[in-house]
Amino acid sequence: MSNPSDYANPPAFHSDDLPPSPPSEAAFHIIPVPWETSVSYGGGTANGPNAILHASTQLEAYIDGGIPGKAGLHTAPPVNCEGETTEILARIRSATAEVLQFGKLPILLGGEHAMTLGPIQAIKEKGISFGIVQFDAHADLRDTYQGDPHSHACVMKRIFDLDIPIFQIGVRALSEPEAELRSSSNIGFLDANTIDRSGFPKNTLPEDFPENLFITFDVDGLDPSIMPSTGTPEPGGLSWYQALEGLENVMRDRTVIGADVVELAPKPGMHASDFIAAKLVYKIMDLIVKNSS
Repeated sequence: MSNPSDYANPPAFHSDDLPPSPPSEAAFHIIPVPWETSVSYGGGTANGPNAILHASTQLEAYIDGGIPGKAGLHTAPPVNCEGETTEILARIRSATAEVLQFGKLPILLGGEHAMTLGPIQAIKEKGISFGIVQFDAHADLRDTYQGDPHSHACVMKRIFDLDIPIFQIGVRALSEPEAELRSSSNIGFLDANTIDRSGFPKNTLPEDFPENLFITFDVDGLDPSIMPSTGTPEPGGLSWYQALEGLENVMRDRTVIGADVVELAPKPGMHASDFIAAKLVYKIMDLIVKNSS
């Protein structure tokens, strides 16, 4: 078995139980993106993808009544995250576009949240109408942060600028300008305090929200009591089952065309967080398979 504290030389996702499939036969293409440039508090996101891949070998193939990995898993080489931000984003966009050309579903592993702009650009370039559902402790709607328009704190603003509909779940930390932008621009949200008091409404997304979805899940959306290994923890986050309920609600009667799990900053010896992130990835796959059957 892989040592969860060893972030080098990762295996393919879930490869202990599920042999990797050729790209043409795999429903899910896992793209590691070990990016860490704009982190503003705790570091370590560059090790996130490898930690998830190592932890995935400890997962059970059978989950909640099915084996989503039977749809086929292909783990791509990691995206080169050296160089300028625009170069990195172009590589992420290209890696995603290649998966879309196969007609397959990209699942990206972060890495800092700034990376989400890459797959969103690739999907938009395909001419697909879609919206993005964001699970996160933070709104990430700042126009710039610490002088950087491509900071992890600005990724949803860059996506908003592309006229992509956004719905936010679990937010509990945002600036006044971000709150004003959400209000003035009708950005949908279901914040953590509302979820704690009232739970999820049966129809979480607005009726007119696009049928096609990209799911971006920043692991700091989870409460730090279960997810301490992230750079910007916030109290009052989602429990494991709240997160699953939210995913089930937004994915019901809609089509997920891509997803990412970002902002894991693994700590050696604290492998529970790595495992939670890996199981979250696999559960997203499970829900996609169930919704398509």
